[in-house]
Amino acid sequence: MIFSEIYSAYYNTVAKILKSILSGDVSEKEILKIINQNAFSESVLTVLPAIKDERWQIINKDLSTPIKHIPTMPLTILEKRWLKAITEDPRIKLFGADIDLDDTEPLFTPEDYKVFDKYADGDPFEDEEYIERFRLILTAIKEKRPVVAKMYNRNGSKIKVRFFPKYLEYSEKDDKFRVIADGCRFSQFNLARFISCKYYDGNGGWNETPREINTKELTLLIKDERKAMERVMLHFAHFEKSSEKIDDEHYRVKIKYLESDETEIVIRVLSFGPYVKVCEPESFVDLIKERLNLQKSCGLK
Repeated sequence: MIFSEIYSAYYNTVAKILKSILSGDVSEKEILKIINQNAFSESVLTVLPAIKDERWQIINKDLSTPIKHIPTMPLTILEKRWLKAITEDPRIKLFGADIDLDDTEPLFTPEDYKVFDKYADGDPFEDEEYIERFRLILTAIKEKRPVVAKMYNRNGSKIKVRFFPKYLEYSEKDDKFRVIADGCRFSQFNLARFISCKYYDGNGGWNETPREINTKELTLLIKDERKAMERVMLHFAHFEKSSEKIDDEHYRVKIKYLESDETEIVIRVLSFGPYVKVCEPESFVDLIKERLNLQKSCGLK
């Protein structure tokens, strides 16, 4: 892919490496630093070997380059068409992106693809009040400001909560945004449940008891057949993780996740079949066995 919200990091990283080389002598240590700062944690496994083996033919083994000028990355017609397609996604309005591509034909439209295994009651991304609350939460996260919100709980009752928003999390399957919170007895909220939302002004007592957000770590052994490693990295792209190459066919990947998301993680891991093995913790292995036994009892194969 020439342009992608995921893979464009590689092109920008290599461009920075080339700029560093053209600006003067550069060491392998400095290249590693550029990769770690601009790409993904597992990119060292891809970028540096490609440079050393001269697979890309833009950087020599002695860390020189045949390129004479510092690379620039103007948008191609293909990239503009991709951006035009993205701007037609209703979620883009949440971020206030203003991209003028009126004279560009979109690369694809919602009518060109069908999404399976996704709930139909997603968040109202085009609702003006929802957009306003989303942007307020996003600003509060950046500025580390507390928020007070009125919302519906699971029983349909109105409640008032005060919290520090830590980050926003999007569920592709649910098509919903969740607010991960601190300083409150609840650890997360569905943003669409908010009736109103504003910055906390300091008036009124703070009665909520902070609830510790428990995180867990999962270790997977991946057999890299049918692009299993690439699919795992894409599937868990928004999780904190690290990877280690064991041999030509096997990788070890460690993934950190919220304890509240454990059931969903079990389902995701099972979707890779025999190409992914859970090494630890043993409690997660037991959850995998339990899930498989349930499927077997229902006659599922």
